[in-house]
Amino acid sequence: MIRRGMIALLAALSVAVATAITVPTAASVSTTTKVVVSTRTIPKLGTVLVNNKGFTLYMFVPDKQKKVTCVTACAKVWPPLKLAKGAKPAAAGKAKASLLGSDPNPSGGTVVTYNHWPLYTYVVDTKPGQATGQALNLNGGLWYVLSPAGKVIRTKPGGYH
Repeated sequence: MIRRGMIALLAALSVAVATAITVPTAASVSTTTKVVVSTRTIPKLGTVLVNNKGFTLYMFVPDKQKKVTCVTACAKVWPPLKLAKGAKPAAAGKAKASLLGSDPNPSGGTVVTYNHWPLYTYVVDTKPGQATGQALNLNGGLWYVLSPAGKVIRTKPGGYH
């Protein structure tokens, strides 16, 4: 009976992961005419950057504060915050306009940066205020949230979702 339960659990997890990777969510819709980077307070992390829909924004350590390196399969799980041609990102909340910028995306288009870090959402975050990607070592590197000062917050998850 326990074995059957484990098999069912593994099957459910497989379906959940496959769905998260292939089905666009509100967090993964990332190209708009106006991109706003704002802030939100998340328990145990403090004030972090979010997109205009309130979804947590992440930085990817391998980007080394220089360029977009999360492409193809990585970008399906961690969609970059894209900027429409000719658009400029805007700051709201405690986010600082002086730290906003953009970087060419090797896959095409432009990605919003903050303190030179390209910004991404995470498809597993299905509602505003979640930060399930915090401190994950996934798709070739570590993922962290950023503070409004542009500092990397390395706090490990502790039951906030």
